[in-house]
Amino acid sequence: MKTVAAWRTGIASDPGLQRANNEDRVFVDEAAGVFLVVDGVGGEAAGEHAAEIAVRVITESLAGAEGPAEECLRKSITAANNEIFERAQTRDEWKGMACVLTLAMAREDRITVGHVGDSRLYLAWDGKLRKLTSDHSPVGEREDQGEISEEEAMRHPSRNQVFRDVGSRPREAGDDEFIEIRSFPFHPDAAFLLCSDGLSDTVPSTEISAIVETYDGDAQSVSKRLVEAANCAGGKDNISVVFVAGPEFVGSESAVMRGARSRHAITRVRRGAKWRSMVGRGLWLLVGVLLGMLLWQTILLHGPALRASAPAISGLDPRSISKALSRARPGDTIEVPPGDFTGPIELRDGVKLISQKVGAAVIHGDASGVAVSVHGVKSGRFSGFRIVGSIAGLVLDNAALEIDDVEVTGASDCGIRIEGGSTAVLRANFIHDNAGCGISIGGSSSPRLIGNRISENGTGPVAPRGGVEIHLPATPVVENNIITGNGIETEELLRGRNFADSKRPE
Repeated sequence: MKTVAAWRTGIASDPGLQRANNEDRVFVDEAAGVFLVVDGVGGEAAGEHAAEIAVRVITESLAGAEGPAEECLRKSITAANNEIFERAQTRDEWKGMACVLTLAMAREDRITVGHVGDSRLYLAWDGKLRKLTSDHSPVGEREDQGEISEEEAMRHPSRNQVFRDVGSRPREAGDDEFIEIRSFPFHPDAAFLLCSDGLSDTVPSTEISAIVETYDGDAQSVSKRLVEAANCAGGKDNISVVFVAGPEFVGSESAVMRGARSRHAITRVRRGAKWRSMVGRGLWLLVGVLLGMLLWQTILLHGPALRASAPAISGLDPRSISKALSRARPGDTIEVPPGDFTGPIELRDGVKLISQKVGAAVIHGDASGVAVSVHGVKSGRFSGFRIVGSIAGLVLDNAALEIDDVEVTGASDCGIRIEGGSTAVLRANFIHDNAGCGISIGGSSSPRLIGNRISENGTGPVAPRGGVEIHLPATPVVENNIITGNGIETEELLRGRNFADSKRPE
């Protein structure tokens, strides 16, 4: 199945500063929507040979492939695995050769990823960089589970060890703990990045994100800058990058965005200068009279339809968020400064409520038992808040907004309750230490839970509960979350798509 190449792609691969040969391989077919990064394992010619076999077999397998994307990816990676293993038996110097890889297939507006090892796929969207693949390595798993920091993982002496690879032994397409599959919608204003560990082991994610956000239409320049950053950090391994930008993606730090901000700033300065000039000439009285007449006429003509401006939010007023929301209209963005606020707070349709600093705006539950509620909201965003102490921290009913970087803790019944027909998207939230369950999903809801950490919930004095509780007929998509340490072991249907309390292969 073909797809329209509506994006711009940049490719870069470099041996680094400490390796004589490059065991990485990359492949891109924009027309077919196929993007691949392979990192050879085995040293010298063996790793290169394994990577070359993987690229050849996978691309041949995917050429003209029909059927579900996941099935196509599993078949192609398994075919590559088995050919690498068979070829390794023919020569002593190839014994043990293998590779790790990340393979992305784009069909229409969806990206499906087949992943084995410690190469990575990142998604850049709305100014944030998300890692959507897990690291199949002892150190990478500890980092993903929050046991060690990114910096500690990058310095760890065993960072290059992996417990999944392509080629070390025969495989079947459906083998457990072999191919990790991820699938996510690809928005036209997003970008994604595939890379070998030569980048991610030397360049922190904040710096990767900063380089991606300079994108200004030249995808190749972004890829080259990422490789240069890895070499500047020591270039201890081969470095490979495939950067793919959607047709509407513009980096938040690109020249276009900086120019736009500058133009807005100039406009504001010019308007301010003009106003001061008018005041200086003694025209302020005339302007005031005219504005007063216009306001009075508007009140007479429109009465209740007149919109009052939203009040400024103060961290000293615990009810100021609710006051601002009561006057907000679809399309408004309300930025909340650091402070402590009191619920219940009810979000409004089409309004973005964002904490200026992640975790610094804290919402406390009150006697009603719900800190934040969302009813019938079809669009909007709730971002960066900390919700503390309530019966239910956040309740979604027939809601379709985006929720990210929110922390929910201290709820006696449930951290987040999703009900009705909610289709909300929850990304990179931290749901922890709630006496009841972490997240409860019921009704006909089909939310997406991506990249959240859900830990230490359901361990209260009553009956133990789970990190994620799914009540039929709900059909959530739960991917790449860290679900650990909860009162009840994570449901079987979540396994293989999340980090859960299960034993990993040695």
